[in-house]
Amino acid sequence: MEITTGVVLAAGEGTRLRPMTANRPKPMLPAAGRPILEHVLDVLVECGIEKLCLVVGYRRERIQEYFGHSYRDTPITYVHQAKQLGSAHALQQVEGEIEGPMLVLNGDRVIDERIIEDVLASFDDSPTLSALEHPTPAEYGAVEVSDDRVVAFAEKPDTDDFRLINAGVYAFGPSVFDAIARTDRRAGELRLSDVIGTLMDEGTVKGVRTDGLWVDATYPWDLLFLTRELLRRGRVTQPEGESDVWVAESARIHPDATLQPPVVVGTDSEVAAGAVLGPNVAVGYNATIGANTTLRDVLLDSDCRIEAGTTLLDCVVGEMADIGAGTVAPGGPGDVRVGDTVFEDQQLGAVLADRASVGGGVTFASGTLVGANVDIGPGVYASGTIDDDTEVVR
Repeated sequence: MEITTGVVLAAGEGTRLRPMTANRPKPMLPAAGRPILEHVLDVLVECGIEKLCLVVGYRRERIQEYFGHSYRDTPITYVHQAKQLGSAHALQQVEGEIEGPMLVLNGDRVIDERIIEDVLASFDDSPTLSALEHPTPAEYGAVEVSDDRVVAFAEKPDTDDFRLINAGVYAFGPSVFDAIARTDRRAGELRLSDVIGTLMDEGTVKGVRTDGLWVDATYPWDLLFLTRELLRRGRVTQPEGESDVWVAESARIHPDATLQPPVVVGTDSEVAAGAVLGPNVAVGYNATIGANTTLRDVLLDSDCRIEAGTTLLDCVVGEMADIGAGTVAPGGPGDVRVGDTVFEDQQLGAVLADRASVGGGVTFASGTLVGANVDIGPGVYASGTIDDDTEVVR
């Protein structure tokens, strides 16, 4: 049975990616110069999906204004999930909007076309999910597949018996909405993993073993890993000049600047003399990078300004951030606090969220998280977590 409609669940906030999600939803975070969600929609269009339905919620205007009513000539319908009450609740919102079978996936995870193609090819009116071999299945929904049938499903299992994870790409017929209605809420949420349990209790759920790129950015340092993977695979839209160096036609690169592959520089960005970018650097559009600046393993979002003599290693920089001359982030490993949990020895220099303003001569300890709209004065030694809208002086 042919599927022509793709439902993308893109309503979540991504609290574990704070402070980068203070002003936008997780699917709109940057990944190698473009929003994560744009990579997702590219894969769907490449696989022949003819209609897109996006479930939006937190900061939904950021998604709707960016994509509008179509993407690559593929029409988009938006459905609002007013309260984020679980992935199955998000899917439930499209009931009445979708006719016939649908492909369902998350909007905050970058995957290969092959995963979608394998699910589409296997769907025959039975609920179908993708199963992917993964080194740490205990961190995800783990599955066991036998004779193309899901015979066991466990959410974050406490055993090493599993080798496959649920890769989060599903094919459903309209009857999935009846299964959602029959599924009990857990901790106030309706979860797709529980709906799969309902479907397994009542019949057969097909499992498709697949492989390929599958990257879930859960924590701030994952954005750097995601960017490295996308650059390694050449999944960028800018034209390639030298091998693994992609520069937009409107970007201005000084002849005395050095671009060490892989690196991508976005539209209308400028790189001054003596700057060294790369390896593993992605620069968004309309960014300005000053003279004698060094960036390595850096994800730089749009409209940023990095002034002369700055050194940033293992850093994520949000939109419209302004970093003063001579600033230094020497890179990881460092301890990073996310909520009440401390993650030790993460390869993360610093995260500077949207509109952070940093004076000259600032030094960042490894693992520093700088919130949105933070103002850091000249000469400060910054460490730990700096909350949104904070002013920091010596």
